[in-house]
Amino acid sequence: MSWDLIIKERFSAAHFLEHYQGKCERMHGHTFEVEVVIAASALDASGIGIDFTVLREYLKEILPDHRVLNEVYPFSPSAENLSRALFQTIRDRFPVKSVTVWESPNAGARYAED
Repeated sequence: MSWDLIIKERFSAAHFLEHYQGKCERMHGHTFEVEVVIAASALDASGIGIDFTVLREYLKEILPDHRVLNEVYPFSPSAENLSRALFQTIRDRFPVKSVTVWESPNAGARYAED
């Protein structure tokens, strides 16, 4: 038996894409939405795999809210690179299966390790 626990959180930030030609090479902002899928193989006595409150608080701690992402990360902060970096951070504490970073309601990138 296993469960996928899914949490979402939003953060606002500015960024620009390095080595890119087009309007996104200039500084601009998004309200990003991050969706994290965590694996749970057992439930505690109350029927919970991992408390959503604990997961959400941790996610809020690590998200770079109201920051310039190019100043936070040593890479071009595309949705693809952000999803991988967040995955690598979260896996140090929780059994993460995937991280999706949405730049808009219609465009995002999901990272998972096979």
